[in-house]
Amino acid sequence: MASCFGKIVVGTYVEIKRSDGRIHQAMVTSLNEDNESVTVEWIENGDTKGKEIDLESIFALNTDVAPDEEIAPSPETPPPPTPTCVKVNKIAKNRRTIAPTKNDAPSRDNRVIPTRARQPPPQQPEPAPPPPPPPSLQPTQLTQAQTQQQLLNARRKSNCVKEVEKLQEKRERRRIQQQELREKRAQEVDTTIPNYEIMYMIRDFRASLDYRPLTTADLIEEHRICVCVRKRPLNKKELSMKDLDVITVPSKDVVMVHEPKQKVDLTRYLENQTFRFDYAFDDSTTNEMVYRFTARPLVETIFERGMATCFAYGQTGSGKTHTMGGDFSGKNQDCAKGVYALAARDVFLMLKKPNYKKLDLQVYATFFEIYSGKVFDLLNRKAKLRVLEDGKQQVQVVGLQEKDVKCTEEVLKLIEVGNSCRTSGQTSANAHSSRSHAVFQIILRRKGKMHGKFSLIDLAGNERGADTSSADRQTRLEGAEINKSLLALKECIRALGRNKPHTPFRASKLTQVLRDSFIGENSRTCMIATISPGMTSCENTLNTLRYANRVKEFGISPSDIPFSQGGQGSRSDHSPTNTFDYDDFAATSPSRVKELTVDANQAMDGGRPNINAVNQLELLDEDWLSISPQRDDLKLLCEQNEEEVSPQLFTFHEAVSQLVEMEEQVLEDHRAVFQESIRWLEDEKVLLEMTEEVDYDVELYATQLEQILDQKIEILTELRDKVKSFRSTLQEEEQASKQINPKRSRAL
Repeated sequence: MASCFGKIVVGTYVEIKRSDGRIHQAMVTSLNEDNESVTVEWIENGDTKGKEIDLESIFALNTDVAPDEEIAPSPETPPPPTPTCVKVNKIAKNRRTIAPTKNDAPSRDNRVIPTRARQPPPQQPEPAPPPPPPPSLQPTQLTQAQTQQQLLNARRKSNCVKEVEKLQEKRERRRIQQQELREKRAQEVDTTIPNYEIMYMIRDFRASLDYRPLTTADLIEEHRICVCVRKRPLNKKELSMKDLDVITVPSKDVVMVHEPKQKVDLTRYLENQTFRFDYAFDDSTTNEMVYRFTARPLVETIFERGMATCFAYGQTGSGKTHTMGGDFSGKNQDCAKGVYALAARDVFLMLKKPNYKKLDLQVYATFFEIYSGKVFDLLNRKAKLRVLEDGKQQVQVVGLQEKDVKCTEEVLKLIEVGNSCRTSGQTSANAHSSRSHAVFQIILRRKGKMHGKFSLIDLAGNERGADTSSADRQTRLEGAEINKSLLALKECIRALGRNKPHTPFRASKLTQVLRDSFIGENSRTCMIATISPGMTSCENTLNTLRYANRVKEFGISPSDIPFSQGGQGSRSDHSPTNTFDYDDFAATSPSRVKELTVDANQAMDGGRPNINAVNQLELLDEDWLSISPQRDDLKLLCEQNEEEVSPQLFTFHEAVSQLVEMEEQVLEDHRAVFQESIRWLEDEKVLLEMTEEVDYDVELYATQLEQILDQKIEILTELRDKVKSFRSTLQEEEQASKQINPKRSRAL
């Protein structure tokens, strides 16, 4: 019975065919004589799998291990009608018969009987045999020399053709498999999906990963600066467009972006870019889960006389306001599920603990927004506020109202009031897009003095920072302020993490307001970068991840990518492609300080000299350039980001900063002149009443009237000069915006 297994023994590797049509090798582990089958095993995706296969299926794919066939010399059993030469080739190929000797009668039977049905001419040059005689006479008609010559020819042909036939057989088998695979995929492909090729590439890549997502069982690590990324699900608009999900979160701290690319020959492929952060949240993560690992560890900091800050950063429509403010249902917002409310809930819970209850702390809340460099109180009918530094160099927001709160419900009401009047607009990404930075602060005071402060910031959409060359001045100013504030925020957080002696907080109004959160040993910061998963948002998503990566520079290696052991593709094929580090740029540059002058080549616009480009810095107010600490921080900021901020863009930021500062001065002087005009009216009224008397002093009247007019002329002339200077600054800003390189630097 064992002879039926041919050359198969335990440990032999054979080709097997799976139920889905795949063919691969497996090792024989046992021989089953009772049902004429073998048991095979193989390793797939790190797991050992096995199955039982009948011998016929094994021999059909593995002809070289088939048993040797012996054909009885019976004349009544005619063999298949095959020409002699073809039969010899088949025997050599399948190795199913032993090479016949000179006394083998079955070989002669096989030679003689098929000649009756032979239609085509013989393929070998040997003469055709005569009509078949009776079987008993056939062996006498072949000489021993002819038999030996025939065997030599057959053996010689087998040795020459054997490998070619094997290659041809494998080629045919591959063609059949590929055809079956194409037909199967053609049935599965949804032709309405515009990028189904990319979809299959992403699906195949994800099949090679071993997913280990973040869970509530994972430990919460202590970080002075914590940077995490949250991926949102595809929204209704993306699903209706059948957009593809190009973001993968394979583990608790790794995010992968499958960026579609195209070769020169128009072949499409994926560039898998890998980033590592402190935490990575996939699209199934709730706000409570995000809060648990990000803002919740910071609550205790403010009870220990510290400053805590939590930012939500990302593209418009990526889920920043959803994360910080709560769930949206149309324009209605459920504030109870946002980080604002969850942080307030834990603050009131911690107040009840014995070690903090004895401190007799009072809880206050403020809510304001920063739009185009101006601060507005969202809890006081959007009143405009002023940001000033006192004699102790402490930043004060003049006029900001602090609301005393006793419970979480009162905090929720304040959040609803503030969100209802926050500046927003409609964009292509979101029908209710935030255009300003919203800052919600929970302040602890003890006997009127600051004990701790928790600032929760919902930043404006980062893609708006690229709108610095728009034709609309308001859009330009809005984009410039967002761009500048995000750069300043990043550098302030980096300075906090590296304990740098100077923090460039004056470079933007946002960092100026949050100055106390970046200074001091007991300051902690968390950034939540929110990203959109759609392929249409791939560029903005990459910009968000690069920005977050530069806030806290993480290294990434191929071992950080959790590939399964049996996954397809090697680690080298999927190694991280991009890791960004400012120090890498510093190492290649002889100096970090870049002279912010305009190159002579850049001063040529279309082959003609561009006077405005050459004299951009000269157009700015010399006093502002020389003495303004804001400009010093802005210059430092641009030097630290010189690969992103061109000299022309720096000049534009200077012009915008000077414009905003001069606008505040003009408004302040105008208010002063208005108040002074009221006093003038009262003095003039007294003079006119004096002239109604019969014997009034004419000389006194003329003297006082002349003094009033001189004061008017002096003050109004000064105001007029400032207004003229302000108008020229407006023109300078417009000229500076036109000089920005059309090939714009990467948006934040």
